[in-house]
Amino acid sequence: MRIEKRQIVVPGQKTGPVCLTGYLLDSISVNPDILRPAVIVLPGGGYSRRSDRESEPIALQFMAMGCHAFVLDYSVDPNRFPTSLRELAEAVAVIRQHGAEWKVDTNKIIPCGFSAAGHLACSLGVFWDRDFVWEAIKRTPEEIRPSGLILNYPVITSGEFKHAGSILSLLGENATKEETEAVSLENFVTEKTPKTFLWHTYTDAAVPLENSLFLAAAMRRHQVNFELHVYPAGVHGLSLASVETAGSNESLLEPSCQSWISLVKTWLSNF
Repeated sequence: MRIEKRQIVVPGQKTGPVCLTGYLLDSISVNPDILRPAVIVLPGGGYSRRSDRESEPIALQFMAMGCHAFVLDYSVDPNRFPTSLRELAEAVAVIRQHGAEWKVDTNKIIPCGFSAAGHLACSLGVFWDRDFVWEAIKRTPEEIRPSGLILNYPVITSGEFKHAGSILSLLGENATKEETEAVSLENFVTEKTPKTFLWHTYTDAAVPLENSLFLAAAMRRHQVNFELHVYPAGVHGLSLASVETAGSNESLLEPSCQSWISLVKTWLSNF
């Protein structure tokens, strides 16, 4: 394994460049030319911070599946929409640009976002062909297009079932009605939205299940392929739901939800 680091700079950043860290698997003698999927891990944190429980531990899981893993330390508050979206778009373009050097399958570049970072990943999924994203960073839509999305208990809507803290940190306290509606992602799904793996828990009290249900319904209407898993119990922010990511917080240990990582492995193998 080797580690690659790139600084991501986009217009509007208030806190300087952010870091894209790549964990690149070495080639093996039996298949030296293999091209691997690249999963971009986006830790959650309400657009106000980034959770380390949803960062490197997740990257290691995808590496064990034979993927290259990247972690993007995207901008949070006081940066506002669409700063972090442009950072993610640039990260996808950088990985695609280095595809041959890093032995990445450029048809399999997949953001994986948790909670508010699920909103970030999904934002690229619905806005990748909008000029306010690609034109601002001097890229083309095809350079920044995600191949698929992995969304873990994501923030999606800015309506009735919103996570108010995430929307506040994303837009600021003076956001207009129009600006708020513009980040309610279920309303922007099209047939060009990439296929998606989704999971949520029924008892999530922070980001209600409706966020994933609204997105799935919109994808169904637009004939976008998706896989949705709803677990009957579990608090918000489970990450792997295992001892490794729960630590001393027993509420984050939920054995019934641990299967999501093996389910996403199967989803990736059929990509």
